[in-house]
Amino acid sequence: MLWVECRIVDALRGRRRMRATAVKLPCSFWFLLLFGAGGLVLFIHLQDLSEMVQQQAPGQDQRPAVEGLTSPIPPMQFPAFQWTRHSAIPGSREQDMGSLRVTKRHRKLLKTSPVVSNNSHNSSSSSSGSPDSPEESWQWHRLSHIQEARRRLMKEVCAKYKSSISRTITPHHVSRIYVEDKYKLLYCEVPKAGCSNWKRILMVLSGLASSTHEIKHDAVHYGNHLKRLDSFDRQGIAQRLETYTKVLFVREPLERLVSAFRDKFENPNTYYHPVFGKPIISKYRVNASKVALRTGSGVTFQEFMQYLLDVHRPVGMDIHWEPTSQLCSPCLLDYNFIGKFETMEEEANFLLRRTGAPHNLTFPSFKDRNPKAERTSTHLTHRYFAQLSTSERQRAYDFYYMDYLMFNYSKPFKDLY
Repeated sequence: MLWVECRIVDALRGRRRMRATAVKLPCSFWFLLLFGAGGLVLFIHLQDLSEMVQQQAPGQDQRPAVEGLTSPIPPMQFPAFQWTRHSAIPGSREQDMGSLRVTKRHRKLLKTSPVVSNNSHNSSSSSSGSPDSPEESWQWHRLSHIQEARRRLMKEVCAKYKSSISRTITPHHVSRIYVEDKYKLLYCEVPKAGCSNWKRILMVLSGLASSTHEIKHDAVHYGNHLKRLDSFDRQGIAQRLETYTKVLFVREPLERLVSAFRDKFENPNTYYHPVFGKPIISKYRVNASKVALRTGSGVTFQEFMQYLLDVHRPVGMDIHWEPTSQLCSPCLLDYNFIGKFETMEEEANFLLRRTGAPHNLTFPSFKDRNPKAERTSTHLTHRYFAQLSTSERQRAYDFYYMDYLMFNYSKPFKDLY
């Protein structure tokens, strides 16, 4: 009987243990489930944080796959002044960075783009100059602010719209860049944005001439005196991109376009008339004369714009009207200095002083091609575009939209969206 009672007691204890285990199992299960869910949420948050950091620093974490590009520090250091709002330079058609108008197309960018921090550079060129007076010091202060704002905006636009571009630098990307080794300058040629006089500056810095005024137009463009970056080997390209000051000067896009049209089609030209004029007239002019078809002379602005906006152009693109955002690859090369044609002399001379150029070397203001012709201005640009319909003006603006956004130019016409 005692043995039977002990067995009954053991059975009852076993049932109690099983009930206790049955009660504990759900608690353990829910604990593990919550722990796993928390880990998953943390993993997703870290992934989002990693992507945000990569967007905030384009061109630094995702470095080009080129030998020698090991440091993100550019050569030129501008004074690290505390950022304050500044107004646009008068006459530049550059929007005020502190009161930028929000358009329909900007709205999504401004809502979704992270603020890109402008990392200050930790080293400067050993030949950098310094201001000689309090007034010049104030000017440097102001121009440095402007450079910070322009580079910051360019990085934001690149992070938003160009995140999927290849990070590998090819010779094609640097084919428009001229090299000056003594003062460690890389200048990207943007036609109709002061490039002829910039080449003169580079020739003087290289010791090829003593003055910019003695260098003729043909010597500038056809003399092959300056070295291009794509003429160097892979290591030479990478080393210069990493250690030289990369310079880009831009111009209001439609004004630059009109300037190019006037230069190439309204004046005698033995290249652009036969190569571009003949196919343009052949495709877009009704009842073209035999003389026009043979010479390619007399292309109208309307015909030129038809060619430019045609997805099936009868002849290819040209550097004189190719968008700067494509011509100089600013999202890939991360320029240290972004100047404006509208304030060329002041900003170019500021850059020359910063690089330690001779004090007697200043940016020339003369116009060597058709010097008596009226300069292409905002007013003149509007006169040309008045020949087009509203939809054609909109398409022209769309064609250069990335240039307008990246370099902070305001809309040229009120009826654009």
